Amino acid sequence: MIRQRRHPAATQGATRLEAFTDGVFAIAATLLVLDLTTYSLGEIDSDTEMWAALGQMWPLFGNFALSFVLLCLLWMVHVQQFEHIARVDSVLVWLNSARLLFIVLVPFATNLTTEYSEFLAGRIAMPLAFFFSILFGWLQWIWAVRHHEVMLPDLSVTEARSLGRGALSALIIGALVVVLAPWVGSVAFALFFFDGVFTRILRGKSTY
Repeated sequence: MIRQRRHPAATQGATRLEAFTDGVFAIAATLLVLDLTTYSLGEIDSDTEMWAALGQMWPLFGNFALSFVLLCLLWMVHVQQFEHIARVDSVLVWLNSARLLFIVLVPFATNLTTEYSEFLAGRIAMPLAFFFSILFGWLQWIWAVRHHEVMLPDLSVTEARSLGRGALSALIIGALVVVLAPWVGSVAFALFFFDGVFTRILRGKSTY
């Protein structure tokens, strides 16, 4: 007797996609430090000059730390999603790839924000990279919810939608950061401290 397939032929296990995504996040986080290692302190003749030169690097250190923390938060979302995603199809793979496209742009965007913060493009480079990363992560989860019987077998639709509202909260905040960044720069990322408040509000609703 021919054994029947347990899952549709169009899907595959999520393990390899999860591992690939982990690797891309790790590489993007590592590349962030290149701005620090390639920065020249100039000619240093004393400890005082050394400390002064390091002090002038505070925008680099600040944006490095900010991008690193935000990447870690996005990776944590990825981990949470793939704790439940058992199967993936081509659409979900491409949505995840689109998210990774902007993840690998984060080091470049961080450099632009640090070096060219006096220009509009420089001030919004980081916010846009993170916004689109969050957007495609949210779309990926919505797609998984639409096919929850195959992709999210351990969650009910209600539970899956509730988890998705956390990503929607981050997306709304990301959009606000993009709007505010031209005026206040990277300070706009402080809005993510209110992510828990937005999430609780959204989870009080019945739909996305």
